[in-house]
Amino acid sequence: MRVLGIETSCDETGIAVYEDGRGLLAQAVYSQVEIHAEYGGVVPELASRDHIRKTLPLIHQVLDESGLNRAHIDGVAYTAGPGLIGALLVGSALGRALAWAWKVPAIGVHHMEGHLLAPLLEEPAPEFPFVALLVSGGHTQLVDVLGIGRYRILGESLDDAAGEAFDKTAKILGLPYPGGPELARLAEHGDPERFRFPRPMTDRPGLEFSFSGLKTFTLNTLHRELPQAADPEQTRADIARAFEEAVVDTLVIKCRRALRETGRKRLILAGGVSANRRLRERMNQAIAAEGGQSYYPRPALCTDNGAMIAFAGCQRLLAGQTEPLAFKPRARWPMEELAPI
Repeated sequence: MRVLGIETSCDETGIAVYEDGRGLLAQAVYSQVEIHAEYGGVVPELASRDHIRKTLPLIHQVLDESGLNRAHIDGVAYTAGPGLIGALLVGSALGRALAWAWKVPAIGVHHMEGHLLAPLLEEPAPEFPFVALLVSGGHTQLVDVLGIGRYRILGESLDDAAGEAFDKTAKILGLPYPGGPELARLAEHGDPERFRFPRPMTDRPGLEFSFSGLKTFTLNTLHRELPQAADPEQTRADIARAFEEAVVDTLVIKCRRALRETGRKRLILAGGVSANRRLRERMNQAIAAEGGQSYYPRPALCTDNGAMIAFAGCQRLLAGQTEPLAFKPRARWPMEELAPI
């Protein structure tokens, strides 16, 4: 089965074709960073309008690159939520319309299930069961995964997601949008010994996260240290490094705790923040110390992309699941509501 995947949940238009048995045939992603940089964050209406402009040209591009045409497509998968409702409507309406016109089945895919399954596109792919850390701009979740659609949320952020905290802290430090990668680059030049920030909610049992206080701690440190700093730029780098270390340590501690509580030996990391180099290094060491193995998608599949939607959609279409003409994108959509296959 060859499946066309359409991802339009936020500010990236992702298109891909995945074939069961052969893997990813072609993919393309268009980022709206330049559009939203002027505003320091995603403007939902602008995101929706740009998806309208870019989605069809990207579909033609991906089909050309894969050497296919519409007659070769056996199904269409589109992101149905969670995300910005206007952006979701663009991809959902187009995906469902194409499936109807091409007389093939369609399936609405959960955005976070797409991220969760993205490591299965790599070799070697992790086997079920495993624990997944989904860490992005909108979500920070630990999930016990028994199979596709068989998910149990172990813990999640009570306020800001890790990626959101990265972006907001970058803005505090005066870094350009998108802030998360910029903060990580600045942190590379920071002194890890100068500041030590708290590791939130690691001194109590449980697998929940909270990063809003860490953001406030960073702001207070900046206001205290910067006016008297002999080298303001180095101070900002040192603060960025302390913030990154605190987030990474918190994620590592909680992941080790999750593996111990579930008895699992495999951990996957997915979502935009999983591309962070320091997080990968520290997590590999920590999980190896637990006698386990960690898995990640390639960096291009960490951020929003059509490949993960095409893959997740293909698994559900192969299981006989389809969507009716009356598609229903959802801005909020708990993963526990997904049907198992």
